[in-house]
Amino acid sequence: MPQPSLRHATVVITGASSGIGRATALTFARHGATLVLAARRAEVLAEVVAECERLGARALAVPTDVTDAEAVQRLAHAATEFGRGSISVWVNNAGSGAIGEFEKVPLAAHEQVLRLNLFGYLYGAYAVLPLFRRQGHGTLINVVSLGSWLPEPFTASYSASKYGLRGLMDTLRAELSAEPHIHICDVHPSYIDTPGFQHGANYTGRLIKPAPPVFPAQKVADTILRLTRHPQASTMVGWSGPVFRLLYQLAPQTTAWTTARLFRGYLAQAKPAPISENSLFRPQPAPHGSDVSGGWLAPAAPRRRGAWWGAAVVAAVAGAYVWQQNRARTAR
Repeated sequence: MPQPSLRHATVVITGASSGIGRATALTFARHGATLVLAARRAEVLAEVVAECERLGARALAVPTDVTDAEAVQRLAHAATEFGRGSISVWVNNAGSGAIGEFEKVPLAAHEQVLRLNLFGYLYGAYAVLPLFRRQGHGTLINVVSLGSWLPEPFTASYSASKYGLRGLMDTLRAELSAEPHIHICDVHPSYIDTPGFQHGANYTGRLIKPAPPVFPAQKVADTILRLTRHPQASTMVGWSGPVFRLLYQLAPQTTAWTTARLFRGYLAQAKPAPISENSLFRPQPAPHGSDVSGGWLAPAAPRRRGAWWGAAVVAAVAGAYVWQQNRARTAR
């Protein structure tokens, strides 16, 4: 059943130390939820718990590596005890990526991305769905990505994990179709202002930034909150997501070719940066590493610049599509 009130409802959030997870924790705290927060960095989790308590919420930090299935089971057990026997909402959010040409990214990095982004979510679902079945209700919310609809060049394992997540959750929804009060909701953010780009591994040798338009993490947190009251199977966040998804549906080859060309062009002029695992395998100190924001929404940058960039991508895809169609007709 939709969650009519979050006051005292137990909410579990993975990846709660920064970015979307931290914004979501603070948002639920303002609505009186009982919070169980998970991430790898115990000291940062303690800070988030203190913030939530200042907002009037009960909160518990459970340091957890979501690539460890037993650790995720322990998280569910701790949440059940802290929540007096029940969990109302579980938010699968922890994840990362590795950017670079497929064969230049170490195999271990590809595997770790899949462990975090796919198996971590599977472990979360495996831990909480039996409880939801026993209590007869519950909402599982998965922060997925635009990357589950649009293959992004130089992010092979990330895209694979997100496409896999979409299939996993569609299957679970089918299995739970006879359980009207258990909901599985997928959230697909566009590019969001979080420290994710600083945390993910970078094997390009260039500084990687999110492509505009970039949206605040709070926009995703507000969407997650809304889904507890009005569950939906799939929700996109940010206007650019539906646009790029539609482009790929209408012209998949042209869209893939254009995005790859644009990314190579960006790399050719981007500032040099060290090749680094960053926080993919283990937490590392990083700029904005404990914040909601990654610093990508600089006040000096006009918001309309993002809209112009998005329009440029649409125009580029449309132009390339028309050119390819004319070329094909000429060849015939």
